[in-house]
Parts: sequence; structure tokens; C-alpha cells
Amino acid sequence: MKYSMKPVFFSCFVCAGLSAAAQKGNDVTAPLHALQPDYPVPYNPPTTVAVKQVLDRVFNYLDAATPAEFINRGSGAVLANVSAADTNTIFKPGDFRLTSYEWGVTYSGMLQVGAATGDKKYTDYTTRRMQLIADAVPVFKPLFEKYRNRSNPLRSVIDPHALDDAGAMCAAMIKAERSGTVNKLRPVIDNFMQYISTKEFRLSDGTLARNRPHPNTIWLDDLYMAVPALAQMGKLTGDQKYFDDAVKQVIQFSERMFNKQKNVYMHGWVQGMEEHPQFHWARANGWAIMTKVELLDVLPENHPGRPKVLELLKAHIKGLAAYQSGSGFWHQLLDRNDSYLETSATAIYTYCIAHAIQKGWIDAVAYGPMALLAWNAVSTKVNDKGQIEGTCVGTGMGFEPAFYYYRPVNVYAAHGYGPVLLAGAAIYDLLQKNKYKINDSALQYYEK
Repeated sequence: MKYSMKPVFFSCFVCAGLSAAAQKGNDVTAPLHALQPDYPVPYNPPTTVAVKQVLDRVFNYLDAATPAEFINRGSGAVLANVSAADTNTIFKPGDFRLTSYEWGVTYSGMLQVGAATGDKKYTDYTTRRMQLIADAVPVFKPLFEKYRNRSNPLRSVIDPHALDDAGAMCAAMIKAERSGTVNKLRPVIDNFMQYISTKEFRLSDGTLARNRPHPNTIWLDDLYMAVPALAQMGKLTGDQKYFDDAVKQVIQFSERMFNKQKNVYMHGWVQGMEEHPQFHWARANGWAIMTKVELLDVLPENHPGRPKVLELLKAHIKGLAAYQSGSGFWHQLLDRNDSYLETSATAIYTYCIAHAIQKGWIDAVAYGPMALLAWNAVSTKVNDKGQIEGTCVGTGMGFEPAFYYYRPVNVYAAHGYGPVLLAGAAIYDLLQKNKYKINDSALQYYEK
């Protein structure tokens, strides 16, 4: 179903968005306050059945579009056993890459949906592909070391060169390892963690950074590309050093990049610049807020950095609440309403807000309706095939607005799928454990 994106304006008793028939009434003949507005997205609380239907469409598409097989590059023949792999072996082509950071988020999303709904096919999706990778690394690693072939399908796993290669995949692998559903993942996890902890470039104070597009540049995206993996490793091993590094990254990124007046983050920060242009890119803010949520999920209650991380999460959610549009979406640049409405960031915020409510970190009455409105918006962007529309493609860093305003959107932008799965899982859980209903025309939260 398509929904128009007409703006909706309200006065005390008269809604300008009413149908022509409704407008024929007057204050004597009709209860104008109860007339139905022409909302641009569904406004009623979703049901768990409806949420699951959306998630199933996404699953069916992704399961078909990401085959978990290796083939011969020349003949196309499927390998019966990965031990027979050689330099002509590749993943069977699909719509997305099985080892990208976006797919690390997708694997985590599948696990969350499986846990929320009890539907084993979601868990099996991640288990099957993780096991394929775990079984293949011992075969492909000697081939890579011998030939240094960058077309090796597991190059980014065997020899990570950036946080994009390591962090999101590592976090998802540790979650799978902790669940006991996949064998032989620990060597892969350890390799990723060695890169994150000892090889990635850092500033002098230990803050994770890059040397592009300028030397000593901090990308907000990198919080998610490192901290959830560090936090999960702390949970897996019990080693405090991983929690300490994770908290340090959140605090030191925030000291440089969090706007305390707007309560949102700038996208990039370059050491040595006298001025720091602030472009509050929506998805980067999504990576930042999801980082804090994932860290708090496993950070010990008595860790000295926990109160600060929780304080930052609450401030960030308050800031995001101020920028949600009337249609439920957030804009590509959060504080620029003439930039387009973007799906992946909206889905991330949906997940984080709903999850934070369930954890008791934020006020459910204040933020629950906002999360449901956001999910209703996101659900309109899942098409009949299960593809997700309205997602910004991969984005570097810019210092002028046109760069962000005109980034393309595409159904093959992999960044949208994991966030939508996570959002659906959190909303499903929220609806099961809490009650939402329309009261005096407005969406409200009540405890069951």
C-alpha cells in the first residue's frame, strides 16, 4: 500500500488534513476532534502479526538473494565440499556480500528476530552462513598467504585492512559463538580482535581514526565498526580491557563530536582543523546510538564508565526526538528538513529507542509512541519483494551540504536490511510486553 507524503497540520479542534466529506461538518454537527486525519503513514499501533509479516518478506528476499555456497568461477559448479576450494573458488553470486560490515549487522538482526519471535529460520540464516565462513577460513587462508590474491572471497576476514572489515562481522560472530550455534569461530574472532585492538590507526590518546579523507580523521561510523566487537569480546572473555577500550572510544568520540546544544553528533572530525563543520548525517548518528545500546547490553553494571555511556544515550535520544518528522522518518541530515527522508537511519533509531524502553533506560510513555510511529514509517518502505527502499548508499565524509543531499538511494544499499530486522525485532518485543492504544485520537503507551 502506498501512502501520500502530504504534510499534516493541526489546530485545537480542526484538522486541515481531513477529507472533503469530513470538512462538511461544523462544531455543532460533528465531533471535529475525533475526525480521522489523513496521515502519510499508518498511525494505529501495529500488531505483532503485522510486524512479523514485514520481517518475513525481508527474510524471504534475503534468503533467496544471498546463497550460502561456493562455486567454481569458470564453470559455475557448486563445490560439494569446501576442502576442494582453490584460487578459482568464489561465493555463489547474490545481491549482497556475505562478509561485509553491512552483513555483520544483518547477521545480528537475524539473531535478534529469531530470539524475539521464536522463529528458528532467522537464527538458522546466521548460523548457516557463519558456519560456512568458519569452515572455509582454514582452507582459504593458505591460498591467500601463498598467492596474496585480493579476489580471495575471504580476504577481508583473513587479512582485515579497516574497521569496516572487522568490527560488525566480529560482533555478530561473537554473538553466534556465545549462542553455541556455530563451531570453529573463535580463531576468526581472535584475528578480527587483534586487528581492532592492535593494528587499526589511532590518535595519540588512543581514539580510533583513519587517514582519509585527511590525516587524523575521526569517522563517527567507526564507533559501530569497533565498539560492539570490543564489548562482545569483553562479555565472551571476561577481560576488563575490552570494556575499558569500548567505553573510552564512546567518551572520546563524544567529547569531540557530540553537539551538546542539539544533542546529536557531527559526522566527521579532523585533527588540526581550526573549524569543524557540523553535518549531522542521519545514519552515522544511527551507528553512534546503536553503539551505545550494544555496549550497555553487556557492560557490567558496576563498570565506572557505565553512567556516562547511559547519560550520552539518553541525551542522544532526546536530541533525535526533536528531529523526527511528522511522517515518522528522520531526514538524511537530521537538522535540515529539506534533505530527504532516509530509511536505514529511521530503522536504527526505531530499534534503539524500542530496545532502550525494554531495558528501562528511558521513559516508555515519552518515547514509545515515537518508536511505533517510526516503525510504521519503516514498514511502508519494505516492498512486495521484501526489498527495502529509501536507503542511502555507502557514504564518505563531506564538508558541504550537497554531498549529503544528493547521495543516491537504492534497494541494493545493504545498509538498510540489518537495521530493519533489528527494528522489527525490538518492536515485536515491545508490543508483546507493553500496551499501546489510541486515546483521544493520539497514540499512547500503557503498561499491561
